Amino acid sequence: MPLRHLSPRDRALFWQFGQGPEVLVPDPLVHHAVERRATAAPHTVAAEHHGTTITFGELNRRADRLAARLVREGVRPGDHVGLFVRRSIPMLVGLLGALKAGAAYVPQDIGLTPAAQLRHVIRTAGIRVVLTQSEHTLRVPPADAGQRLITLDDDLTDLSTEGPVRLERPVRPDDGCYVLFTSGTTGKPNGVKVTHRNVANILLTAPGDLGIRPGDRVAQLLNIAFDMAAWEILGCLAHGGTLVVRGKDVAAAARTADVLIATPTVLSGIDPADCPHVRTVAVAGEPCPRPLADAWARRSAFHNSCGPTETTIVNTMRHHRVDDATLTIGRPTPNNTVYVLDEHRRALPIGEVGEMWAGGDCVSAGYLNNEALNAERYVPDPFLGGGRRMFRTRDLGRWTADGELEHLGRTDDQVKVRGFRVELDSVSSVLESVAGCSRAVTLKRDARSLISFVCPADVDPDTARRAVADVLPYYCVPAAVLPVAELPETDRGKIDRGALLRLAAEREEATRAVPVPGEGAPLLPVATVREGAVR
Repeated sequence: MPLRHLSPRDRALFWQFGQGPEVLVPDPLVHHAVERRATAAPHTVAAEHHGTTITFGELNRRADRLAARLVREGVRPGDHVGLFVRRSIPMLVGLLGALKAGAAYVPQDIGLTPAAQLRHVIRTAGIRVVLTQSEHTLRVPPADAGQRLITLDDDLTDLSTEGPVRLERPVRPDDGCYVLFTSGTTGKPNGVKVTHRNVANILLTAPGDLGIRPGDRVAQLLNIAFDMAAWEILGCLAHGGTLVVRGKDVAAAARTADVLIATPTVLSGIDPADCPHVRTVAVAGEPCPRPLADAWARRSAFHNSCGPTETTIVNTMRHHRVDDATLTIGRPTPNNTVYVLDEHRRALPIGEVGEMWAGGDCVSAGYLNNEALNAERYVPDPFLGGGRRMFRTRDLGRWTADGELEHLGRTDDQVKVRGFRVELDSVSSVLESVAGCSRAVTLKRDARSLISFVCPADVDPDTARRAVADVLPYYCVPAAVLPVAELPETDRGKIDRGALLRLAAEREEATRAVPVPGEGAPLLPVATVREGAVR
């Protein structure tokens, strides 16, 4: 019995808190939900981009024609099809066409992804057909593996189809829906195979459906190579909403939307006052600052969510309200579980900090061609049993007394400073409580010190450092706090930590060369930081 070491009370709460509701998913294939919308309301606008629109009926017809072409090219259920595109209506045709052909789509932003990474994606995913746009064909690596190139703006009207494409076999719930490649910040990107069952479970049930209904406008803000873009695209189309595909101006798309899905970094660049129609907001991908959550929660239903790609977009959600005592990531979404375990994978008593493991229908099929990493991160679930697996998220958390999950950073965000273990997010959270500070990031500068960045640029660095010194041990106090006008972003809409460290090095070099009064905050020697005070 895996819970025998816990008290009877903690055993009961382990399941009460850690198991999401059991809910019937209306369809295990999310693109079937899109097809039903096309049948029910063919003349409704499915998407718009740069003034061009497409109805559900036309989107479905074009996707059917593409699926017929893919089948003619030899694509079979279970295959992987590259979707190397920029934001556009053809992007949507390619995505749905691949799903209708029974394949998993493998998305990459062709305008941002280096050729070497595209080659890695093609090789790792075994891609034999790549979908792209005519203007970007030269960016696709040469067909050294013999893959075919199909441009999504080709005229496919000669491929008339009578209803759905006939496949060799039906698409199964455990077939791949998409393959997402991780950002590769710690090495080569890993491909994660996410199944139809995984995707339908979060997008076709509440709260992951975000209450999207026909007529709602959902902004498409994120990079298609990021799994939250699937939340925007498929979550919108499956429920009959209109997808507002952005151009270069993120805020312009947000201003006309009813629903926003974003990382906190992307959301922080949008003014809630400029978005009078937005009624629902969901964030994930990185910790959300409390001031940002409160600003949007005053005007809309704000959902703070958490979950890596491997657990299918998000596997915990919380409807946050301004008067909540803490900002949590909520509880498991339907048909999913979350366990807080120690380093030996044993369940911890309620309230103790441990690593979060995810179980249930959110757990994806695993990494492509990386059995060693699969063995490390995907293991048999001793709590659900029955051959189920659980995934090691590497997120730290604990249960509150009322059954909410507090996210306490990443295990790799726990750093050693002068021999002490420090959680970087805890330092940033204190900084974000300083008046006028909207966002903060804390990084390890070297073996003996931390450095923090606060936004906007008029935050007083001395006040910010003293705030940390007042509530945290001396070794948590950053050696420097650098105010910046805005935080740099990666192409996936998260904070670019590498760019921040380069900025710090540049400022330090400039300060050494020509001291400029009032220019940011000089990097203080570690010796000037003492327990309980900053001198």
